[in-house]
Amino acid sequence: MKIALGQLESGAGIQANLAAIDRFAAEAAGDGAALVAFPEYATYEKKKVDATFPAVAEPLGGPVCRELAAIARRRRIALVAGVVETSEEPGRAYNTLVAFGPDGGRLASYRKIHLFDAQGLGESEFIKPGGSLEPVVFEHGGVRFGLMTCYDLRFPELARSLADAGAQVLLVCSSWVPGEHKTEQWLALNAARAIENSVYVAGVCQAPPVSVGRSVLVNPMGVVEADLGLSAGVRPVEVSLETVDRVRESFPMFRQRRL
Repeated sequence: MKIALGQLESGAGIQANLAAIDRFAAEAAGDGAALVAFPEYATYEKKKVDATFPAVAEPLGGPVCRELAAIARRRRIALVAGVVETSEEPGRAYNTLVAFGPDGGRLASYRKIHLFDAQGLGESEFIKPGGSLEPVVFEHGGVRFGLMTCYDLRFPELARSLADAGAQVLLVCSSWVPGEHKTEQWLALNAARAIENSVYVAGVCQAPPVSVGRSVLVNPMGVVEADLGLSAGVRPVEVSLETVDRVRESFPMFRQRRL
């Protein structure tokens, strides 16, 4: 299957962000991709999560998600993107990934469970962690995709639970905060999650300056097959279930593990 990595440079202009998503989705579909993945906070982003995030939050049936569904339907492509979802708690929203099929129907949604309270930042001040710890996996085109968001990448047990649930490709939708050695860590962690679970990892990131960029596709052997660098853009990439099966047969870790 061909999928696409959509590296955005999202800002506080929701309509401008949606226009960029539509443009990149059209380009991905034109290149034959069956699915395009966009970063965390794809529809609303700032350098720091603040009180404006819950202020702009919407339910998943609201205008932003209706437009994402319309883009997927118009471009005839599955689409994954990060949105700010209303929660039941005043002053805090959910950091949510939504997946829509080419018919505009919702395939899955995932509320981020590991919030970025690190590097002097406090995402949890304005964002509520998802209450469910169940791995979120959906199928499209015969491929099973697992959903993770940014800081989740540092928690290998979540990636393993997605692989246990059948995921063959992990979509890690992120806005990886810049800092000392952060790009090196981003690349290393994407590769580690791919190797230890014998899966493809599509790490899709916001572009600088808000994030580090470097959206990547890592194959199950840990080889980076695509790297988008620092600029906004979209790139089609191939994922092969035969490769996943071959690597899992060569390294039968799921049968051999003791813990």
